[in-house]
Amino acid sequence: MKTFKFLPIVLCAFLISCSSLAPKVNESDINAEAEKAYAEIKAKSKISNNAEWTAMVNRVADRIAKASGENFKWDVILIDSPEANAWCMPGGKMAVYTGIMPVLKTEGALAAVMGHEVAHATLRHGMEGYIRAKQQSYAGALIAGASIIGGQVLCKTEECRKWSAIGGVAAGFALTFLERRYSRGDETAADKKGQIYMAEAGYDPAEAINLWDRMNANKGGSAPPEFISTHPSDQTRKKNLNAWLPEAEAIYSQAPQKYGTGAVIR
Repeated sequence: MKTFKFLPIVLCAFLISCSSLAPKVNESDINAEAEKAYAEIKAKSKISNNAEWTAMVNRVADRIAKASGENFKWDVILIDSPEANAWCMPGGKMAVYTGIMPVLKTEGALAAVMGHEVAHATLRHGMEGYIRAKQQSYAGALIAGASIIGGQVLCKTEECRKWSAIGGVAAGFALTFLERRYSRGDETAADKKGQIYMAEAGYDPAEAINLWDRMNANKGGSAPPEFISTHPSDQTRKKNLNAWLPEAEAIYSQAPQKYGTGAVIR
């Protein structure tokens, strides 16, 4: 086990030396890599067999994607896992975890979550930093060949370690996608754009506000002070969403079809 003491130094040195050899990458390259990583995750994750939830996730994803107006290669999966989580990769590859469904309680709250995650992708948040991270971590062969070691040493989150254990492109992608942290400004922008997306998709934008009460209740009221967190506090998010609600409601009033808060999640 003493060998692990030196692994961060060795891996970091390898990453730095490889960065000078890394090819230039752009958004198309990243989207293509995301597509490959997504295929690996999709193949090796446990996909939910809950037909009702799957149908809901599919229709919400389709409506939010259309509302975004972005010409991505959209796809979504419902992963059978207890985490209260969802994400959208660059290029429109999405996942929702079954653990978040009971927390959300309504289809409209799901639309708020997916709207937020899609907004991160459509707003290209941190794209330059992502490209830089990709170039600096051009050690995909190393991470893929020693994914367990790479995940133990370099991943900070359990989700990253899971992707690293999958190996292949997913392992390297975990470090450049999952380990990035959006700024508070990015989170706020995604909240606002996500509320617009859900309104355009026909979901009551007020449900985005109710979502944060449920998320806070799920955490047991515990959260780090906002000044030490990269994310705005739940209360700040609610305050912002309330302030933006008139604009979102005006958009909602023009939606061709209105679903309100949608179906109840059972």
